Amino acid sequence: MDVLNWISSRRTPQSEKADPRQVANSAGGYTFELDDHARLRRFLTLGVDGGTYYVGDRALALDNAAVLTRLAVDDPEGLVATIVEISTQGRAPKQNPALFALAYAASIPEAAPAALAALPRVARTGTHLFLFAGYVEQFRGWGRGLRRAVADWYTTKDADAVAYQAVKYRQREGWSHRDLLRLAHPVTAVPALRETFEWILRGQVGAEVPAIVSGFAAAQEATDVATWTRLIRDHGLAWEMLPDAALNEAAVWDALLDSGMPQTALMRQLPRLTRLGVLPDLGGRTAEVVAQLTDADRLRKARVHPVNVLVAQRTYSSGRSARGAGEWTPTPAIADALDAAFYAAFGAVQPSGKRTMLGVDVSGSMGSPISGMPITAREASAALALVQLATEPSAAAYGFAAALGGWGRTQLKPLGISPRRRLDDALKVIDAMPFGGTDCALPMVYAAREGLEVDTFVVYTDNETWAGNVHPHQALRDYREQTGIPAKLVVVGMTSTGFSIADPNDAGMLDIAGFDAAVPNLITEFAGA
Repeated sequence: MDVLNWISSRRTPQSEKADPRQVANSAGGYTFELDDHARLRRFLTLGVDGGTYYVGDRALALDNAAVLTRLAVDDPEGLVATIVEISTQGRAPKQNPALFALAYAASIPEAAPAALAALPRVARTGTHLFLFAGYVEQFRGWGRGLRRAVADWYTTKDADAVAYQAVKYRQREGWSHRDLLRLAHPVTAVPALRETFEWILRGQVGAEVPAIVSGFAAAQEATDVATWTRLIRDHGLAWEMLPDAALNEAAVWDALLDSGMPQTALMRQLPRLTRLGVLPDLGGRTAEVVAQLTDADRLRKARVHPVNVLVAQRTYSSGRSARGAGEWTPTPAIADALDAAFYAAFGAVQPSGKRTMLGVDVSGSMGSPISGMPITAREASAALALVQLATEPSAAAYGFAAALGGWGRTQLKPLGISPRRRLDDALKVIDAMPFGGTDCALPMVYAAREGLEVDTFVVYTDNETWAGNVHPHQALRDYREQTGIPAKLVVVGMTSTGFSIADPNDAGMLDIAGFDAAVPNLITEFAGA
């Protein structure tokens, strides 16, 4: 046998470099390296909680912190602008990565002015501010610029807004508003605001302190349902402002629903409302709660992230709390409403009209929970694929992994899911699929072998590909040459690593961050371009 026949620049095993630009991924294969701006977007949308199958969360966090360091020096304005964009557009399921990145930027001289100026836009609630305070102390002291920025967070609000934050988010992450006011020393000439600060600092209730403060105090002292419901109506109290005893009363939740519960709070409280009998199969408040959950305008204004809806739907439909011992019997109409809300949370997604093959990486490495949430990368990928299936009239979804027992053996199967199935049922199908090694070339190899006509391949993966005998970008090139179709490849990265199977020099390939609420529209725009 001529050993020279094994050397090829067109079909290279993924365990070897196919291009000098490639770097080793964490699984031992070779992929392309993302630039720092692409890595930043992955970090902001995906976070690092829980790490990945191959990399621990601490190592992954340090790796992403190095990206922040480089950007804070080389492109501070771009760094802060991206943080603000991802945060304010509600494109990430958690605010922690954005607040961490902002706090880190605030510690780098080149980026600190822009970062501190952006604080009110990224830290929009008291909880956000407390998280930022905890993060920022990991990197710097309380100098004049930081104190001024935190003081401005309070003084640029009116007294009603500050009082609302103070009674709703009283203490989080070891911080309180009293702590921050003592550090920041905000100064204001507005009497109501000044008296509100005095109440937070010393408990003195002056004549100008907003009425919600007295309503909050009265609620803590009350012991009967009638008083609690009256205070909710009169002062607009949220559930966080009530004592624990009040939250066990169905009438209290009726009053909270009457006052207009925020969208995110409503989703989180659905199990409790069900246990208390507020959401029965027939009657009760079920119909109006269904209407609110599926209101696309409310979802958009509340910046409700689709993945948070997905987690809420799975938890509610299971009838059991992921943390704790709470149990309930799900109301079918509510479970269906959460299912519809998942799709609605992405906003209006226009179809590209292209023949689309969705490849969901179901390999072993995709089975780890991501972003500190009770959902795996595999399940999140399948949920994103469902959105494309609901959008594109000509689309099919497949699950892929290298077959157990050897390289080069195709293990790619139709997923057998559709938007007509409930989310929790569809994800059970994914969990039941056999897992193997990662071969991200399989969708293109399979389409070429089976003669499938595909305009756009969409691959949802952690990019830890290693088990194939041809690289994904080579397989796409071969498919284009064999079929004459200028097929495109969209890679949806599902972990905060620095790798991608997409060749950055190929205009027909695009890498985007999974969990980004803009993913379906980004795919449509790229496919149709």
